[in-house]
Amino acid sequence: MKRWIGIIALCLTCSVSAAAPAVDDTVTVWFARHGKTWLNMLDRVQGWADAPLTKEGVETARYLAEGLKPVPFDSYYCGDAGRQRETMQIIRAVRADSSVPTIEMQALREVFFGGFEGLPNHEMIGAVAKKKGLSAPDEVFNEIKQGRLTLVGYLDEIADVDSYRLAERAGHVKTRMQSALHAIIDKAHARGDKNVLVVSSGAAILMMIADLTDDARKNQPLENAAVVKLVYQKGALKVTEINDMRYVNDGKARLVP
Repeated sequence: MKRWIGIIALCLTCSVSAAAPAVDDTVTVWFARHGKTWLNMLDRVQGWADAPLTKEGVETARYLAEGLKPVPFDSYYCGDAGRQRETMQIIRAVRADSSVPTIEMQALREVFFGGFEGLPNHEMIGAVAKKKGLSAPDEVFNEIKQGRLTLVGYLDEIADVDSYRLAERAGHVKTRMQSALHAIIDKAHARGDKNVLVVSSGAAILMMIADLTDDARKNQPLENAAVVKLVYQKGALKVTEINDMRYVNDGKARLVP
């Protein structure tokens, strides 16, 4: 009799275990580019070089924050550049959310453009055009638009023509950005977070998704305050939005009469 009672109890235990719901490990990470800066406005190379947001940049960051209000973010990250930090501060202020501190990560910086930092963009692009035997800087962007030059290839070309040999190569940027992404996801799992907001920079964000999607938009420049969204689930990462400006547009519609 005792033996049968033990068997029944074991079966009941197995049934309860089998019926237990699987743990949902889904984490959604929203990457936003910083707002427009003075170096953006002056058309200067801005990687590790930094500048504050312009008035327009501040307004766009506010629109983004308003458009993202429906999302219940659990944690916040940004790079250590002033423009990234300033954009996140505006977002946090608009959301009136001081529940957790913003975590800064050096790995979320923009690409380092070496000796081209702070120079007019046309000088850097022109150097790439010359190396490739193209007639003008605009031809470089035509190559990208036509799919003959990827962002990975473009960044490596910049590294090749940098006389100081300091500019980051594409693979290095991808590695540090993806390492930061996985660290953020690991932290989210440890904390039980589901939605995470990260402010970084355009080329770095695009390099992060370089081998995570076949979407051609990964080779097109990101707008200021545009969103790239990734969903992690069961060990897989899926890029679900690229260069999405609807959050900025929705926020502007609510804030501007």
